[in-house]
Amino acid sequence: MNKNTQLSARERIAALFDEQSFVEIGAMIQARNTDFNMADQKTPADGVVTGYGTVNGVLVYAYSQDRDVLGGSVGEMHAKKIARIYDMALKMGAPVVSMIDSAGMRLQERTDALDALGMLYQKMVQASGVIPQITGIFGRCGGGMAILPALADFSFAVKDKSEIFVNTPNALKDNHKDKLDTSCADYRSEVTGEIDGVGEDDMDVLLKIRELLSVLPSNHMEGAENMRETADDLNRENPALENTRDTLYILKDISDQHEFIEVKPDFAKNMVTGFMILNGNTVGAIANREEILDEEGHAAEKMSPALSSDGMRKAEKFIRFCNAFAIPVLTLVNVDGYKATVDEEKYLAPALADLTRAYASASVPKVSLIIGKAFGSGYLCMGSRHIGSDLTYAWADSHIGMMDGDAAVKIIYAEEIKASDTPDAFIREQSEAYNALQNSPDSAASRGYVDHIIHPAATRKYMISAFDMLAGKRRNS
Repeated sequence: MNKNTQLSARERIAALFDEQSFVEIGAMIQARNTDFNMADQKTPADGVVTGYGTVNGVLVYAYSQDRDVLGGSVGEMHAKKIARIYDMALKMGAPVVSMIDSAGMRLQERTDALDALGMLYQKMVQASGVIPQITGIFGRCGGGMAILPALADFSFAVKDKSEIFVNTPNALKDNHKDKLDTSCADYRSEVTGEIDGVGEDDMDVLLKIRELLSVLPSNHMEGAENMRETADDLNRENPALENTRDTLYILKDISDQHEFIEVKPDFAKNMVTGFMILNGNTVGAIANREEILDEEGHAAEKMSPALSSDGMRKAEKFIRFCNAFAIPVLTLVNVDGYKATVDEEKYLAPALADLTRAYASASVPKVSLIIGKAFGSGYLCMGSRHIGSDLTYAWADSHIGMMDGDAAVKIIYAEEIKASDTPDAFIREQSEAYNALQNSPDSAASRGYVDHIIHPAATRKYMISAFDMLAGKRRNS
């Protein structure tokens, strides 16, 4: 099979599941409706393959829509098959994978089709926070169907093939698909943040789904311990961490076998979210990002570590997923304020409130590591001790306080600066004193806001120790 070929519904099933493990359910079901031209239509399996099997040896339920049967449209029996899969998955505590390629609701079935789609919405809401839900979009996902990937925990799409839309691009005033394709995978991953990853082809998306399933617990009761066997040195160090603020590099480096699964990598790039493995256990990671390293380890791109509404929205949703499924959370902090634009000002306060609420209410083990700047209320909202972090660490060269020394001095000594013959020297001198007194990690540690100041190279062993100690944390604490 050509890797770039668009797979059929059954080929997707075969590629997702472990070999010979899939068991189909409802293969003989067909559409009951005979209105309009339906009496002459053949609807094998009513356009959707449903069943269960194992992925990486773990029980998983799935459905795969068949575009060759009435365009994969959703009708009464089609939806009932999917609903049954959800019912079984909830009983067994197993994830559901949705493989979408659908023309939408089946017009011939009118209100029965509306009822069918509403049934799917209800099942997904019932399963939210109970079992993981992952969606792969392999063709069209429009109108009411576009809600399904938004209701899922994680969604993936195929580059240049997937179409996700509520309104088609050409239906938008002053727009045309050739001008701005609001339905394409890139737009949905980079601009709206709905898509957690874009694959080059169908197989790439299925591999991403398999990889993600390998680090997730099967349900909210199972926990994220012992997801992997590891031979990695628990005390492994990396002196190169001293010289970078690329938190994606840092997270990969401290994870077992350097394994890190990033989600939403194309959206709000100055906020990293994803899953890592520490001593065999899954940990959810959230991090401000100041730079991007190239493959040779050189800084390829600089960015502001300021918080944006998109970045906070991305982090907030991720924290809530981790808390629902008992996955510990690690936060790497490097924030110096907020993105300052007129458009951002519309959304910053609500986004800050949602992020704060997510961190403060999460009952899973929470560890924070300050690797750069930790200034003002932005620092407070990034999983700080002040809103419930169980353990807080800081690198020795980090800065923790109200604001940068230069800015603080210009406010505190405004009159003295005006009267000085050498204002630049005065600012520099007072700034050094302010940073030493107010912004040093030693100052924060002396007040109990930092538990330990560590060397960057030793980050891995300290994080492993912290999460091992917190493994028995009671969820209501």
